[in-house]
Amino acid sequence: MTEYTKNLGFMRLSQILELIPVGKSTWWAGVKDGRFPKPIKLSERITVWRIEDIHKLIQNGGNNDAS
Repeated sequence: MTEYTKNLGFMRLSQILELIPVGKSTWWAGVKDGRFPKPIKLSERITVWRIEDIHKLIQNGGNNDAS
């Protein structure tokens, strides 16, 4: 698996919160005000984020410059 393919795919909120030490309500507030990446709805009950967006967020120290 190359570096490029490691950044492809989706993450669920529970996976993100293992990497970024915030609570669910803080995460959703950050999504609403633009601090965190926008989610993608796969279905009515399944929300995901692009892995590359989460990696960029971590690399930028929590500043969501790319969304």
